[in-house]
Amino acid sequence: MEILGFILLGVGAIVMLIFGIILIVKAFQTSIWWGLGSIFIPFVQLIFVIMHWDVAKSPFLKMLIGLPLYIIGFVILISSGAMNV
Repeated sequence: MEILGFILLGVGAIVMLIFGIILIVKAFQTSIWWGLGSIFIPFVQLIFVIMHWDVAKSPFLKMLIGLPLYIIGFVILISSGAMNV
């Protein structure tokens, strides 16, 4: 079960990372300030997604696909005792 947990954790993290980067690229394509804000200021990326939903919808929703995978992998690892927290 530990291997499944690590696989799900890794796949979830990679999916969220890839689409998070794509979302930052979309923010930079909109404006240099949106891009810099998305990188350096907390919650600016979320505000960008809300204000520019037509541009940010696809990468944001695809990024959310990785979240359940990450959480399930983490729960499997915790329950199997692989991560002594």
